[in-house]
Amino acid sequence: MRVIIMGCGRVGSELSNELVDDGHDVTVIDKNPEAFFRYPPGDGATTVVGLGFDRDVLAEAGIEDADAFVAVSSGDNSNIVSARVALENFHVPKVVARIYDPRRADIYERLNIPTVATTRWGVKQIQLMLFHDRQEIRETLGGGELLRMRMPVGPHMVGKPASSFDVPGKILIAGVSRGGGGFLPTQESTLQAGDYLVVMLTKDGMDTLDEVFEPVGEHH
Repeated sequence: MRVIIMGCGRVGSELSNELVDDGHDVTVIDKNPEAFFRYPPGDGATTVVGLGFDRDVLAEAGIEDADAFVAVSSGDNSNIVSARVALENFHVPKVVARIYDPRRADIYERLNIPTVATTRWGVKQIQLMLFHDRQEIRETLGGGELLRMRMPVGPHMVGKPASSFDVPGKILIAGVSRGGGGFLPTQESTLQAGDYLVVMLTKDGMDTLDEVFEPVGEHH
């Protein structure tokens, strides 16, 4: 995939490194040439100095052949303007913009520009940490209605099918980490000592989680 990233701060740099490591063709745009030294993009990524919403700069970055455009600069206005140019003028198939102001996120969603509202996401994460004593929570999805967790397999779970711990509509064992690898469980997949589970659950499923994962007789 050919990806253009606007903004070479911490997020843009980290994203470019991850994408390059995965074998993608990455170009990073930033108006400040020093940004590429402060937060180096992935080894092999192309760098372009300029404004991410300037059409000439975008053309130099290869926007006409891009499969995706990601705007993650420090300014909401720059992110949304550049994202709109990429989407409406160059018809890039996948466009994503980071937004700090949660009040703007819904407006931009109506413009058909998927946004990552970092402030809203951060608030949801903090709420979970305050009101749920769960260090295993990894992220929230769906406006905080869905949670992704990583949990160890207890001794009482060894030898049982992963699917036996699903609760329809509330808890789903979505993956198993084992010995440095991982897989999606089937109906026949049984758990082993040392496994870790990738658990997807609804916010309401938090109340059911302890009942499902605690050994019989240890419920409080």
